[in-house]
Amino acid sequence: MPFVGLENYRYLLEGEEFRNSLYITLVFVVISVPVRLALALLLANFLVNETKLVRFLRGAYFLPSVTSTVAISVIWSWIFATDFGLVNSILSTFGLEKVTWLQSPMLALWVVIIVNTWKQLGYDMVIYVAGLQAIPNELYEASQVDGGKKWHVFRRVTFPLVMPTTYFLLIISVVESFQIFTIVNVMTNGGPAFATDMLVNLLYRTGFVLFDIGQGSALAVILFVILLVLAVVKSKLIGKKVHYEGS
Repeated sequence: MPFVGLENYRYLLEGEEFRNSLYITLVFVVISVPVRLALALLLANFLVNETKLVRFLRGAYFLPSVTSTVAISVIWSWIFATDFGLVNSILSTFGLEKVTWLQSPMLALWVVIIVNTWKQLGYDMVIYVAGLQAIPNELYEASQVDGGKKWHVFRRVTFPLVMPTTYFLLIISVVESFQIFTIVNVMTNGGPAFATDMLVNLLYRTGFVLFDIGQGSALAVILFVILLVLAVVKSKLIGKKVHYEGS
């Protein structure tokens, strides 16, 4: 085999497929990660107390995160199916027209975001519950004595003290979002019109469908570099604002 040097990297960086996949992946990460963390923190605030009902609800919300991603993707594909899907059936009862959720380039990515958020929300919520339970009750009691309202208590007490948990989940969720594959592969296969063609889907198609191992390996290295750079940036911008107990 002839040595091609950096030719595979040049071909990828100049190609329309890579730029499209990078853009779609960045859009997915920028939208899905904040939504996931915000919903998880909100849900954890309601499920932080130890009661039988709360423990049941925690398990119910956590169950999708340990369920087969393929099974979840197939079920959600049926739910958003154009002809017999549950969502369109509900719309039909209100006299609305059927929507081509998975066949529309404008809607398919939003469906993927919804499904991925639903699947990962329970894991994020459980981690947030653990972080919230570690906050001393004395701080909340002191805030109540000082007449602090719920929003001010959350902004001044809860959110700063849960920042280490948020920082951890931010790193995990960004890495997971950049590596999303199964949901896209099962529900849309990168379509329609490459509207959901994530980086890992492009990597899989290049290396294991087209058997272009050189470009597939180059794409894997580029993905690693992107994640490494993001980790360093997050550490510089956010890591300094995270204060751990005793530090």
